[in-house]
Amino acid sequence: MTYSDIEDAAVQGGLIVMGAQHPRVSEAKQLDGGTLILLGTATEFWPVLTASAEWSDGRKDPVDRWSTRVVGQMAAAMGATPYYPFGGPPYFPFIDWALNSGRTFQSPVGALVHDTVGMLISYRGALHFAEEFPIPEAASASPCITCPAPCATACPVGALNTHSFYDVAACHSHLDTPQGQICMTGGCLARLACPLSTGAGRDPEQSVHHMKAFHPS
Repeated sequence: MTYSDIEDAAVQGGLIVMGAQHPRVSEAKQLDGGTLILLGTATEFWPVLTASAEWSDGRKDPVDRWSTRVVGQMAAAMGATPYYPFGGPPYFPFIDWALNSGRTFQSPVGALVHDTVGMLISYRGALHFAEEFPIPEAASASPCITCPAPCATACPVGALNTHSFYDVAACHSHLDTPQGQICMTGGCLARLACPLSTGAGRDPEQSVHHMKAFHPS
């Protein structure tokens, strides 16, 4: 098994590798040794998901059920243990794993930012391999260090900001107003303001789905 093999399998399944680490080195929570691969969404995800049985069968939680199947199949084929960021409590420490991957950082407004997909992060699972195999060297510093931080001023009500981080109540209240429909139909303006978020290649319909899940009508 190689890192490239996993990358190829992820893309074929509709996902991308969003980080890798050796828990022995990174001291990732709840894991000992081996290699941990984090899987998430980008351009490949939405058309694969919406063509799936999980999306069309009318049952709840289609994204989580799709993720369980796809990541589970990858794990079975590659001899890895699958983990998911949903299904708790208890939950697996995906934020710790993400921050220890060297590819995800905390943004000025508190939300996580990834070196490829910016603030449009959506982890769908992880694979833990018992063996420790070579992985690419991670970034040495956060991309936010040299960024003018447009995310800090993009939210119309300052729900995501640099002093109090996430004001959930202000966010939900805004989404109930006519002005908030821009966010409901296009996605979070603060997250979209991150220059790296364009790397997610997110379909507008995916943003609508995420916003409806976050703020049901």
